[in-house]
Amino acid sequence: MRFLSDNDVRQGLNVPKVIHLVETVYKAKSENNAETWPTIFYDFVPGKADMDIKSGYLKRDKVFGHKTITWFAENEAKQIPTLTGLITVFDAETGRPMGITEASYITGIRTGASGAIGAKYLARQDSETLLVVGSGNQAIFQIACALSALSNLKTVCVAARDQEKLRSLVNSIPQRLQSEFGMNVENVKFEAVKSLEEAVKSSDIIITVTSSRTPIIRREWVKQGTHLSCIGADMAGKQEIDSNLMSQARLYVDDREHCIQVGEIEIPLKEGKITESHICGEIGDLILGKIEGRTSNEQITIFDATGMAILDIYAAKMALQTAAERNFGVKIDI
Repeated sequence: MRFLSDNDVRQGLNVPKVIHLVETVYKAKSENNAETWPTIFYDFVPGKADMDIKSGYLKRDKVFGHKTITWFAENEAKQIPTLTGLITVFDAETGRPMGITEASYITGIRTGASGAIGAKYLARQDSETLLVVGSGNQAIFQIACALSALSNLKTVCVAARDQEKLRSLVNSIPQRLQSEFGMNVENVKFEAVKSLEEAVKSSDIIITVTSSRTPIIRREWVKQGTHLSCIGADMAGKQEIDSNLMSQARLYVDDREHCIQVGEIEIPLKEGKITESHICGEIGDLILGKIEGRTSNEQITIFDATGMAILDIYAAKMALQTAAERNFGVKIDI
C-alpha cells in the first residue's frame, strides 16, 4: 500500500480535478452507486476540540474507506494545524487497504468544491459578487473553487469577526491562490468586509463557513435572487442563517438524511419553520437533471452541505492512483 503526505496529496489533486470528482460522487449517490455510513462524533472540549469518523462505499469504483479528522482550536496558538486527520482507502473486492492519505487538504479542497458546485448549479448566471463568511481554514478553498467554477465573478468579499485575522487573510489571497492552487486572479477584486449586513445585501452568492450556533445572516438582509451555500453546519446545534430564510427559499441538500440530522436545516426543521417537504432534492439529482433547479432570477436558493465521506474516499483514491502512476509517496508493506 502507499502513504501520501500533505505535499504528496497536493501533487495528486488540483481544483478543477476535485470539482469534477465531487460532481461525479454526487451523481453516483443519485444513481444509488454510493453509500454513506453513520458518522461517529466526539467532543473533547465543546467548541474547542472535537473529532469525527466518517465512512462510506463507492460501488462502481469498488472502494470503501473512512476518514478520521480532528479539530483542535488551540493548536493555532501553538503554531500547528487546527485540522488534521487520515483517510484510509480499501479495495471492496478483496478488503485489502489500498493506501492512506493525509486528510486536511482533501477535506479542505473537496469542501470548497461542494460550496462552488452549489453555486454553479443554483446561482443566477449573471452573478458577479461572492461573499465568504468566515476566515478559517475553509475560506481559501471556497474562494479558489468558486473562482474556478464561476467565471463571471468579479468581486470576492470576506467577512469575519476577527478583523486583524480577516485583513491578513484578504491581503494574502492573490499570492496564496497563485502559490497553492496555480491560479492567476488579476481581474478579481478582494475586499475585507466591515459591515456584514451591507455585504450580504450587495452579494449575489454567499458561502458560509463558520462554526456558529446562532444565526449570523438575517432574512431581511438577503436580496431576491441570492444563492447561499451553507457549509459550516456539520453537527447538531450549528446554525448560520435565519430560520425564516429557509422557509422562503428553494432548498437543496448534499445528503438528505445527514442534513436533517446535523445540517443547516436541522434547527429550522425542529422549530417548525420548514418541513421535509421544503427540500427540493439532493444536488446529485439536480446535476443529473432529475429535479428542477432555479426557475427565476428572483428566487433565493440554498444548498445545505454537511459533507460526505465518499467525497474524501474518492478524492483519496484518485490521489493514490496519480501517485502510483507518477511514483511518489511512500510504499509500505503490511
